[in-house]
Amino acid sequence: MEPPSAPAHRGLVPWKGLLLATSLLTLWSLPTTAQLTIESVPPNAAEGKDVLLRVHNLPGDLFGYAWYKGESVDSSRQIGSYTIDTQTTTLGPESSGRETIYPNGSLLFQNVTLKDTGYYTLQATVKDLQNKQVTGQLHVYPELPKPNITSNNSTPEEHKDPVVLTCEPQTQDTTYLWLINSQSLLVSSRLQLSKDNRTLTLLLVIRKDTGPYEYETRNPELFKPNITANDTGSYTCLTHNSVTGFNRTTIKTITVYEPVGKPVLRASNATVTEHKDAVVLTYLTNDTGISIQWLFKNQNLLLTYRMKLSQDNSTLTIDPVKREDAGGYQCEVFNPVSSGISDPFGLNVQCK
Repeated sequence: MEPPSAPAHRGLVPWKGLLLATSLLTLWSLPTTAQLTIESVPPNAAEGKDVLLRVHNLPGDLFGYAWYKGESVDSSRQIGSYTIDTQTTTLGPESSGRETIYPNGSLLFQNVTLKDTGYYTLQATVKDLQNKQVTGQLHVYPELPKPNITSNNSTPEEHKDPVVLTCEPQTQDTTYLWLINSQSLLVSSRLQLSKDNRTLTLLLVIRKDTGPYEYETRNPELFKPNITANDTGSYTCLTHNSVTGFNRTTIKTITVYEPVGKPVLRASNATVTEHKDAVVLTYLTNDTGISIQWLFKNQNLLLTYRMKLSQDNSTLTIDPVKREDAGGYQCEVFNPVSSGISDPFGLNVQCK
């Protein structure tokens, strides 16, 4: 594309025209795109789940993409490439058959394993053959196995024998928390914990050390992306001590609300006669588990002795109507996360 003031002849270019052309080229070359980034969804994944490496702020006019395992572009570590014009995918030497490259550049992993943890690099090729490169990270954590406690001595002698309790099995990237009689351990000179908290040593046990010993194992494994109302319910976490048979249960109730829709207001009559007629206003909605509020002239409706609401607040009856009842009525429905309001309904009250 030529600058608007480019001279028609070849050879020498007037210096003013050269400055103008240089200024225009400088303006055209200013960067206008946001930084290319990769987001892991979810940020932490459990073994066997699906994870998406989502790409943000891709440049336009792209030729295709290529994904690599690691922090650099290395053909021997290519997972696969995608050509936009032909919509074809070519697998690379690092492909496990569980990866899918989408037309928007994102990379899906199915049934992730611990070996999938690491860095991944995307190379996006623009049609002018300029490459743009970005690296993201994937975290995969193991599903926690059923825990148990082992002891080097189940019948120790008081003031003489030490006892070593060990959490089994050992699991990578896991936090261990010891409990006695369902309470956190108190600091004591007779208690020693290993560096990773997996082994508890009782030095010269005494009878007060008697009691059920438990431990909890934790890692970031439970994550539910894109939740829906169907995910509402009680979630239970159970830990079990196979030595003592002691169970510990925690229950958390989660309520998921969907955004409410716009309600519709219907009336038995739009024009009524004062002191003679009654009017019934009813809202219509497909939403459940909502609260309702009636409005009159953009203000909360103040009920009079002539007004009556149904038990669920869905129907407003005015009997008889008076001239001060004329105006716009609306109903608003809401839940803890959203609200919706109907279009105004204008009630016309005529005098006898």
